[in-house]
Amino acid sequence: MKKLDRKMFYRIFALLAVCITAFISQIFAVVPLPLSQIPGKGTFTLDSKTRFLYSFEGEHRDNIHAVFEDYIGRFYNFSPAAPSFSNKAKNGTIWFNLDVESGIPEEGYKLMVTKKGIIATASTPKGLFYAAQTLIQLMPADHLKPIKAVTIEDAPRFPWRGLHLDVCRHFTPKEDVLKYLDYMSMHKLNTFHFHLTDDQGWRIEIKKYPKLTGIGSVREETMIGKVFGANAKFDRKPHGGFFTQEDIKEIVTYAAKRYITVIPEIEMPGHALSLLASYPELGCTGGPYKVSGVWGVFNEVMCAGKEKTFELLQGVLDEVIELFPSNLIHIGGDECPKESWKICPACQKRIEEEGLKNGHELQSWFIKRIEKYLNSKGRNIIGWDEILEGGLAPNAAVMSWRGEEGGIEAAKSGHYVVMCPTSFCYFDYYQAEASTQPLAIGGFVPLSKVYSLEPVPVSLSKEESKYILGAQGNLWTEYMHNFKHVEYMAYPRAAALSEVTWSPKESRNYESFILRMQEMILRYKKYNINFCDYEFKKAD
Repeated sequence: MKKLDRKMFYRIFALLAVCITAFISQIFAVVPLPLSQIPGKGTFTLDSKTRFLYSFEGEHRDNIHAVFEDYIGRFYNFSPAAPSFSNKAKNGTIWFNLDVESGIPEEGYKLMVTKKGIIATASTPKGLFYAAQTLIQLMPADHLKPIKAVTIEDAPRFPWRGLHLDVCRHFTPKEDVLKYLDYMSMHKLNTFHFHLTDDQGWRIEIKKYPKLTGIGSVREETMIGKVFGANAKFDRKPHGGFFTQEDIKEIVTYAAKRYITVIPEIEMPGHALSLLASYPELGCTGGPYKVSGVWGVFNEVMCAGKEKTFELLQGVLDEVIELFPSNLIHIGGDECPKESWKICPACQKRIEEEGLKNGHELQSWFIKRIEKYLNSKGRNIIGWDEILEGGLAPNAAVMSWRGEEGGIEAAKSGHYVVMCPTSFCYFDYYQAEASTQPLAIGGFVPLSKVYSLEPVPVSLSKEESKYILGAQGNLWTEYMHNFKHVEYMAYPRAAALSEVTWSPKESRNYESFILRMQEMILRYKKYNINFCDYEFKKAD
């Protein structure tokens, strides 16, 4: 009987703990949910006279203070006081303390709100930036009122909290890419996967090879709807656009101020029609090729047997490396048919000379050669999970999109992995009943499905699990003709992903998330973000 009572006690205690956690999370509507929140007594009132103090000066202070300048000016219609230096907290102020010996994890922070003032502490500027984002979420979005006292200790679960954007199928202007980065930073997302080349357009200026944008950035027309083949319809309008190197520098700098790493993707050896249209001698047949106005996968790929192919790719990557400081360069590697290689004398000769068995091993050889070149430049590669076929390059990381199997295989082999399976992370899929939604590629990934993602597969051991870097949401823009459509497909699903990748697995609760998102929705409206409100109408 006593054992039964003890079991009952622990069940009641556990239930009570869950209820208390849920209650606290509603008082403080922070997304993603912090590691720990302990309510205090009293409130702190912010106004135009409130001083912002920093224990350091320079660009990092400016990055953090810019968050308040934008938010307070946008939501409360006054400018915050200019930042000033102080090596200690003072009553009635907000103090950001950079303490490299605090022992706080790299992206973590401690935030204390009391009636006397607010103190944020972190071991890195990045941690203080996230503390600022949390503090903003403690400020009600609809009107200015006192901030409730609380002590928050927080750090992310995963180092890779990503969002992808395809600017090839439909070009996204620089100004909208910058907005995309702003919205990411609001949600503590820290990795922007910038998909820059594909069959339907080459979007980055390469000075050594001007035809890539001179020819490859424009397609003659674009298909309308989802009917392929002889009955396909087209808009008969050229579609183009690309980023100059100055544009890229601006985007990378803008992202860095928000502590976001930009990972460029240069597709190879497939999804290459924009490159082949520009330099047809790099294909197996010599063409003619043209930038595609149709979606899909094409048999025309880069010739793996010609040295000129690698000469051009190395030249492209040299300029990409100069523009992007990221350790990782994404080289695609997905959906590469081997049909043209089977009948190409140069490719068949390469297979024979290198002692390869088939096209899969030829692709592996291709990727390994590119990896070796990038390694010589101090960079590493990441690619879609097809790069596992034929043997994985020694230092490559893998993006697992065709389910979690590729990620499992890579992690068990000691390779780093980013999970982005289609059934959870493809934000180009429908998020509600198709008849109520704008045209999408298909599939169904509602908000609740994104939130249910567990990036670490159960089949991995504790040691193997360390190779899971995190997760990423992918936006392919075949059916997104403008940035408002991109916004609609990204949000609020990106918010759900932010909680999946930041918050402890055991603390996640979908009902709590939906309730806390009510405040975030007010911010979406203030920022004029075109989000999908389907789940919140249901909640009402």
